[in-house]
Amino acid sequence: MAILEKRRALGFGACALASSLWGCGFFFGKLALAEMGFAHMVLYRFLFAIVVLLPLLVTHRPRLNRREWGLLLVASFLGVPLQFLIQFYALSITTVSHASLMVGTMPVILAVGAAAFAHERMDWVGWAALAGSTCGAALIALGGGLHVKGGATLVGDALVVVSLMIALFWILFNKQLMERHSHVVVTAYGLALGTAMLMIWVPVRYGFPPVAGISVKAWLALAASGVLCTATTTLLWNWGMTQVPASQAGVLLLGERLGPSAWVGGGLILASAITLTTRSKTRVRADLVVSS
Repeated sequence: MAILEKRRALGFGACALASSLWGCGFFFGKLALAEMGFAHMVLYRFLFAIVVLLPLLVTHRPRLNRREWGLLLVASFLGVPLQFLIQFYALSITTVSHASLMVGTMPVILAVGAAAFAHERMDWVGWAALAGSTCGAALIALGGGLHVKGGATLVGDALVVVSLMIALFWILFNKQLMERHSHVVVTAYGLALGTAMLMIWVPVRYGFPPVAGISVKAWLALAASGVLCTATTTLLWNWGMTQVPASQAGVLLLGERLGPSAWVGGGLILASAITLTTRSKTRVRADLVVSS
Protein backbone atom coordinates (compact mmCIF):
# COMPACT_ATOMS: atom_id res chain seq x y z
CA MET A 1 0.00 0.00 0.00
CA ALA A 2 2.85 2.38 0.87
CA ILE A 3 4.46 1.72 -2.53
CA LEU A 4 1.17 2.43 -4.30
CA GLU A 5 0.72 5.69 -2.40
CA LYS A 6 4.28 6.73 -3.20
CA ARG A 7 3.77 6.03 -6.92
CA ARG A 8 0.48 7.92 -6.80
CA ALA A 9 2.22 10.93 -5.21
CA LEU A 10 4.96 10.78 -7.84
CA GLY A 11 2.27 10.58 -10.52
CA PHE A 12 0.60 13.72 -9.22
CA GLY A 13 3.99 15.43 -9.08
CA ALA A 14 4.77 14.47 -12.68
CA CYS A 15 1.39 15.75 -13.90
CA ALA A 16 1.80 18.98 -11.92
CA LEU A 17 5.29 19.62 -13.30
CA ALA A 18 4.11 18.77 -16.81
CA SER A 19 1.18 21.18 -16.52
CA SER A 20 3.46 23.97 -15.32
CA LEU A 21 5.89 23.44 -18.19
CA TRP A 22 2.96 23.26 -20.60
CA GLY A 23 1.78 26.65 -19.37
CA CYS A 24 5.24 28.07 -20.03
CA GLY A 25 4.71 27.14 -23.67
CA PHE A 26 2.28 30.06 -23.99
CA PHE A 27 5.00 32.48 -22.91
CA PHE A 28 7.61 31.03 -25.29
CA GLY A 29 5.00 30.83 -28.03
CA LYS A 30 4.14 34.50 -27.68
CA LEU A 31 7.82 35.41 -28.12
CA ALA A 32 8.01 33.40 -31.34
CA LEU A 33 4.67 34.71 -32.61
CA ALA A 34 6.18 38.20 -32.72
CA GLU A 35 8.35 37.03 -35.64
CA MET A 36 6.32 34.34 -37.45
CA GLY A 37 2.83 32.99 -37.96
CA PHE A 38 1.22 30.61 -35.47
CA ALA A 39 1.36 27.59 -37.82
CA HIS A 40 5.08 27.96 -38.49
CA MET A 41 5.71 28.43 -34.78
CA VAL A 42 3.87 25.18 -34.00
CA LEU A 43 5.80 23.30 -36.71
CA TYR A 44 9.17 24.49 -35.39
CA ARG A 45 8.12 23.64 -31.84
CA PHE A 46 7.47 20.02 -32.74
CA LEU A 47 10.56 19.71 -34.92
CA PHE A 48 12.67 20.69 -31.89
CA ALA A 49 10.74 18.17 -29.79
CA ILE A 50 11.37 15.34 -32.24
CA VAL A 51 15.13 16.02 -32.23
CA VAL A 52 15.34 15.09 -28.52
CA LEU A 53 12.91 12.18 -28.95
CA LEU A 54 14.88 10.55 -31.79
CA PRO A 55 16.96 8.33 -29.43
CA LEU A 56 13.73 7.00 -27.88
CA LEU A 57 12.36 6.20 -31.34
CA VAL A 58 15.46 4.11 -31.98
CA THR A 59 15.68 2.33 -28.61
CA HIS A 60 11.96 1.67 -28.00
CA ARG A 61 10.39 -0.41 -30.73
CA PRO A 62 6.59 -0.32 -30.94
CA ARG A 63 4.59 -3.52 -30.53
CA LEU A 64 1.24 -2.12 -31.55
CA ASN A 65 -1.34 -4.12 -33.47
CA ARG A 66 -3.32 -2.72 -36.40
CA ARG A 67 -6.14 -1.36 -34.22
CA GLU A 68 -3.68 0.30 -31.83
CA TRP A 69 -1.81 1.97 -34.69
CA GLY A 70 -5.14 3.36 -35.85
CA LEU A 71 -5.92 4.65 -32.36
CA LEU A 72 -2.46 6.23 -32.08
CA LEU A 73 -2.91 7.85 -35.49
CA VAL A 74 -6.22 9.41 -34.46
CA ALA A 75 -4.78 10.51 -31.11
CA SER A 76 -1.78 12.08 -32.85
CA PHE A 77 -4.00 14.01 -35.25
CA LEU A 78 -6.15 15.33 -32.40
CA GLY A 79 -3.27 16.03 -30.03
CA VAL A 80 -0.76 17.64 -32.36
CA PRO A 81 -1.95 19.44 -35.53
CA LEU A 82 -5.58 19.97 -34.53
CA GLN A 83 -5.10 20.91 -30.89
CA PHE A 84 -1.96 23.01 -31.26
CA LEU A 85 -2.93 24.90 -34.41
CA ILE A 86 -6.21 25.93 -32.77
CA GLN A 87 -4.53 26.68 -29.46
CA PHE A 88 -1.78 28.88 -30.85
CA TYR A 89 -4.04 30.65 -33.28
CA ALA A 90 -6.03 31.48 -30.15
CA LEU A 91 -2.86 32.70 -28.43
CA SER A 92 -2.21 35.03 -31.37
CA ILE A 93 -5.48 36.85 -30.60
CA THR A 94 -5.47 36.72 -26.79
CA THR A 95 -3.00 37.19 -23.93
CA VAL A 96 -0.67 34.72 -22.25
CA SER A 97 -2.44 35.37 -18.94
CA HIS A 98 -5.89 34.53 -20.26
CA ALA A 99 -4.67 31.49 -22.21
CA SER A 100 -2.80 30.14 -19.17
CA LEU A 101 -5.79 30.69 -16.90
CA MET A 102 -7.99 28.80 -19.34
CA VAL A 103 -5.57 25.86 -19.10
CA GLY A 104 -6.61 25.73 -15.44
CA THR A 105 -9.95 24.31 -16.60
CA MET A 106 -8.17 21.17 -17.84
CA PRO A 107 -8.43 19.16 -14.57
CA VAL A 108 -12.19 19.63 -14.58
CA ILE A 109 -12.51 18.91 -18.32
CA LEU A 110 -10.51 15.73 -17.67
CA ALA A 111 -12.78 14.79 -14.78
CA VAL A 112 -15.91 15.08 -16.91
CA GLY A 113 -14.26 13.27 -19.82
CA ALA A 114 -13.02 10.48 -17.56
CA ALA A 115 -16.49 10.08 -16.06
CA ALA A 116 -18.07 9.95 -19.51
CA PHE A 117 -15.52 7.90 -21.46
CA ALA A 118 -13.04 6.23 -19.08
CA HIS A 119 -15.55 4.81 -16.59
CA GLU A 120 -14.40 6.90 -13.63
CA ARG A 121 -17.08 7.94 -11.17
CA MET A 122 -17.09 11.63 -10.20
CA ASP A 123 -18.64 12.50 -6.80
CA TRP A 124 -20.51 15.67 -5.81
CA VAL A 125 -17.24 17.46 -5.03
CA GLY A 126 -16.14 16.91 -8.62
CA TRP A 127 -19.41 18.24 -10.02
CA ALA A 128 -19.17 21.30 -7.74
CA ALA A 129 -15.64 21.88 -9.02
CA LEU A 130 -16.97 21.67 -12.57
CA ALA A 131 -19.52 24.39 -11.85
CA GLY A 132 -16.90 26.63 -10.23
CA SER A 133 -14.40 26.15 -13.04
CA THR A 134 -17.05 26.86 -15.68
CA CYS A 135 -18.04 30.10 -13.95
CA GLY A 136 -14.38 31.08 -13.65
CA ALA A 137 -13.70 30.48 -17.34
CA ALA A 138 -16.78 32.50 -18.27
CA LEU A 139 -15.64 35.44 -16.12
CA ILE A 140 -12.19 35.42 -17.73
CA ALA A 141 -13.53 35.17 -21.28
CA LEU A 142 -16.26 37.78 -20.86
CA GLY A 143 -13.77 40.16 -19.25
CA GLY A 144 -11.49 39.96 -22.29
CA GLY A 145 -13.21 42.62 -24.37
CA LEU A 146 -12.01 43.58 -27.83
CA HIS A 147 -8.61 42.71 -29.25
CA VAL A 148 -6.90 46.05 -28.79
CA LYS A 149 -3.10 46.39 -28.69
CA GLY A 150 -2.50 42.72 -28.00
CA GLY A 151 -5.31 42.41 -25.48
CA ALA A 152 -7.49 39.40 -24.78
CA THR A 153 -10.52 38.44 -26.86
CA LEU A 154 -13.57 36.32 -26.21
CA VAL A 155 -12.88 34.31 -29.39
CA GLY A 156 -9.27 33.67 -28.40
CA ASP A 157 -10.19 32.55 -24.88
CA ALA A 158 -12.98 30.32 -26.19
CA LEU A 159 -10.67 28.69 -28.75
CA VAL A 160 -8.18 27.83 -25.99
CA VAL A 161 -10.97 25.93 -24.22
CA VAL A 162 -11.94 24.24 -27.50
CA SER A 163 -8.32 23.10 -27.91
CA LEU A 164 -8.39 21.68 -24.37
CA MET A 165 -11.54 19.71 -25.17
CA ILE A 166 -9.73 18.25 -28.17
CA ALA A 167 -6.75 17.50 -25.92
CA LEU A 168 -9.11 15.54 -23.65
CA PHE A 169 -9.54 12.85 -26.29
CA TRP A 170 -5.81 12.83 -27.02
CA ILE A 171 -5.16 12.17 -23.34
CA LEU A 172 -7.84 9.50 -22.98
CA PHE A 173 -6.74 7.67 -26.15
CA ASN A 174 -3.12 7.76 -24.94
CA LYS A 175 -4.19 6.44 -21.54
CA GLN A 176 -5.97 3.55 -23.23
CA LEU A 177 -2.84 2.73 -25.25
CA MET A 178 -0.65 2.94 -22.15
CA GLU A 179 -2.62 0.13 -20.53
CA ARG A 180 -0.67 -2.21 -22.84
CA HIS A 181 2.35 -0.18 -23.98
CA SER A 182 4.97 2.01 -22.31
CA HIS A 183 4.46 5.74 -21.99
CA VAL A 184 7.73 6.23 -23.88
CA VAL A 185 6.45 4.40 -26.97
CA VAL A 186 3.09 6.19 -26.91
CA THR A 187 4.75 9.59 -26.43
CA ALA A 188 7.61 9.27 -28.92
CA TYR A 189 5.68 7.64 -31.75
CA GLY A 190 2.56 9.73 -31.15
CA LEU A 191 4.49 13.00 -31.37
CA ALA A 192 6.43 11.72 -34.38
CA LEU A 193 3.20 10.95 -36.25
CA GLY A 194 1.74 14.33 -35.31
CA THR A 195 4.88 16.14 -36.43
CA ALA A 196 4.79 14.33 -39.77
CA MET A 197 1.22 15.59 -40.24
CA LEU A 198 2.35 19.13 -39.47
CA MET A 199 5.22 18.84 -41.97
CA ILE A 200 2.70 18.03 -44.69
CA TRP A 201 -0.14 20.40 -43.77
CA VAL A 202 1.68 23.58 -42.72
CA PRO A 203 3.75 24.13 -45.92
CA VAL A 204 0.72 23.33 -48.10
CA ARG A 205 -1.67 25.60 -46.21
CA TYR A 206 0.62 28.35 -44.88
CA GLY A 207 3.77 28.13 -46.97
CA PHE A 208 7.26 27.08 -45.95
CA PRO A 209 8.37 28.37 -42.54
CA PRO A 210 10.79 31.30 -42.46
CA VAL A 211 14.45 30.68 -41.72
CA ALA A 212 16.22 33.98 -42.38
CA GLY A 213 15.46 37.01 -40.28
CA ILE A 214 14.51 35.07 -37.13
CA SER A 215 16.18 36.42 -34.00
CA VAL A 216 18.20 34.35 -31.54
CA LYS A 217 15.53 35.07 -28.91
CA ALA A 218 12.84 33.53 -31.10
CA TRP A 219 14.95 30.44 -31.87
CA LEU A 220 15.65 29.95 -28.16
CA ALA A 221 11.94 30.32 -27.40
CA LEU A 222 11.12 27.71 -30.07
CA ALA A 223 13.77 25.33 -28.72
CA ALA A 224 12.52 25.76 -25.14
CA SER A 225 8.90 25.21 -26.18
CA GLY A 226 9.89 22.07 -28.10
CA VAL A 227 12.29 20.48 -25.62
CA LEU A 228 10.77 21.57 -22.29
CA CYS A 229 7.12 22.27 -23.08
CA THR A 230 6.49 19.46 -25.58
CA ALA A 231 8.89 16.49 -25.39
CA THR A 232 9.62 16.65 -21.64
CA THR A 233 6.08 17.66 -20.75
CA THR A 234 4.39 14.88 -22.70
CA LEU A 235 6.74 12.23 -21.31
CA LEU A 236 6.08 13.43 -17.75
CA TRP A 237 2.34 13.75 -18.29
CA ASN A 238 1.92 10.33 -19.89
CA TRP A 239 3.93 8.64 -17.14
CA GLY A 240 1.92 10.46 -14.48
CA MET A 241 -1.31 9.36 -16.15
CA THR A 242 -0.29 5.73 -15.66
CA GLN A 243 -0.15 6.33 -11.89
CA VAL A 244 -3.30 8.39 -11.16
CA PRO A 245 -6.91 8.58 -12.39
CA ALA A 246 -7.32 10.73 -15.49
CA SER A 247 -9.74 12.96 -13.61
CA GLN A 248 -7.21 14.08 -11.00
CA ALA A 249 -4.32 15.60 -12.98
CA GLY A 250 -3.39 19.22 -13.71
CA VAL A 251 -2.41 22.70 -12.48
CA LEU A 252 -2.15 26.14 -14.08
CA LEU A 253 0.32 28.96 -14.73
CA LEU A 254 -0.44 32.65 -15.24
CA GLY A 255 1.49 35.62 -16.40
CA GLU A 256 0.43 39.10 -17.48
CA ARG A 257 -1.69 41.85 -15.97
CA LEU A 258 -5.29 40.79 -15.39
CA GLY A 259 -8.58 42.60 -14.98
CA PRO A 260 -10.82 42.17 -11.91
CA SER A 261 -13.09 39.60 -13.56
CA ALA A 262 -10.05 37.59 -14.69
CA TRP A 263 -8.67 37.53 -11.14
CA VAL A 264 -12.01 36.32 -9.79
CA GLY A 265 -12.35 33.79 -12.61
CA GLY A 266 -8.80 32.57 -12.14
CA GLY A 267 -9.43 32.16 -8.42
CA LEU A 268 -12.52 30.08 -9.14
CA ILE A 269 -10.64 27.90 -11.62
CA LEU A 270 -7.68 27.42 -9.26
CA ALA A 271 -9.96 26.62 -6.31
CA SER A 272 -11.91 24.17 -8.45
CA ALA A 273 -8.76 22.45 -9.72
CA ILE A 274 -7.30 22.13 -6.21
CA THR A 275 -10.60 20.88 -4.80
CA LEU A 276 -10.96 18.31 -7.54
CA THR A 277 -7.45 16.93 -7.25
CA THR A 278 -7.31 16.86 -3.43
CA ARG A 279 -10.86 16.35 -2.17
CA SER A 280 -12.73 14.41 -4.84
CA LYS A 281 -12.91 10.63 -4.34
CA THR A 282 -13.05 9.74 -8.03
CA ARG A 283 -12.26 6.09 -8.62
CA VAL A 284 -12.23 3.72 -11.56
CA ARG A 285 -15.26 1.47 -11.50
CA ALA A 286 -14.47 -1.72 -9.60
CA ASP A 287 -16.14 -4.04 -12.09
CA LEU A 288 -13.94 -2.70 -14.89
CA VAL A 289 -10.79 -3.08 -12.82
CA VAL A 290 -11.67 -6.74 -12.19
CA SER A 291 -12.48 -7.37 -15.85
CA SER A 292 -9.23 -5.84 -17.05
